[in-house]
Amino acid sequence: MQTGTLSKIQTRLAGGEAAEAFARDLLAGLSSTPRSISPKYFYDAPGSLLFDRICELPEYYPTRVELGLLSGHAREIARQVGPRAEIVEFGAGSLRKVRLLLDAMDRPVRYLPIDISGEHLGAAAQVLRRDYPGLHVQPLVADYTRHMLLPALGEDAGQRVGFFPGSTIGNFTPAEALHFLQMAAQVLRGGALLLGADLVKDPAVLHAAYNDTQGVTAAFNLNLLVRANRELGCNFDLAQFAHSAFYNAPLQRIEMHLVSRRRQQVRVCGRCFEFAEGETLHTENSYKFTLDGLQALARQAGFTPGPAWTDPQKLFSLHWLNAPT
Repeated sequence: MQTGTLSKIQTRLAGGEAAEAFARDLLAGLSSTPRSISPKYFYDAPGSLLFDRICELPEYYPTRVELGLLSGHAREIARQVGPRAEIVEFGAGSLRKVRLLLDAMDRPVRYLPIDISGEHLGAAAQVLRRDYPGLHVQPLVADYTRHMLLPALGEDAGQRVGFFPGSTIGNFTPAEALHFLQMAAQVLRGGALLLGADLVKDPAVLHAAYNDTQGVTAAFNLNLLVRANRELGCNFDLAQFAHSAFYNAPLQRIEMHLVSRRRQQVRVCGRCFEFAEGETLHTENSYKFTLDGLQALARQAGFTPGPAWTDPQKLFSLHWLNAPT
């Protein structure tokens, strides 16, 4: 992405246009049947911090298992990456996982973390610059689900490798996941994508991961309403909404909802919406995959699957996907 274009995007996302997009999507979601909103709006600065706490919970296995896979297979992955590579991380968050890659890589030249939460991303990038003084860290505040132009790859650089951990691919519908992978295949052309994907497993394990005993996931879910009240002047009464998460086995996905505890009216951007008792706002899906199913999806998007790594319990998986040339 050219510097001028990046500056414009950063300005828009940091200012009024981001709030306008949130308002537009929330109004559309509340007007639809059933009601829903994109999970990308979880990740304001407080939401990003809450998600970091979720990743430390004993019930939430994905982060712990994925970190183990990255650590245990770092040398193998680094051989796939090659020397002087550039890493592009989609939905970068706290930048914790990429450190395991950077530590194993041969002279990485640039790291491009992309995230919609500019405040959280900027703070994390500043710490990474301090810890890796020889690495060019260039954060991009952007919605990585949309088509984007990345800075040109340096003449002396190796390949460009995308990094998409955390099974964030599971937050997309199947059509959205295919669209994202098709877009990634284009921006990573000639390189590769390292993708983390959660696997189908015992529903009891999944239920515990999204309904922790400390209530952090519930706070994370409800923070979306806190954000709407703060940024858009809405009047959601948090005490009248409850967190709900369950495994939809036929669709192989966790669903997360905010459930209205009673009949109530909510004002959003000058419009009034009525919730019946028990009616929900669907805030997130988290699809689970099989190894064969994920690789078939990657092929459909234009990637050629390479090695795949999983843990002994087959809770989680990492996939090396070669982008088209």
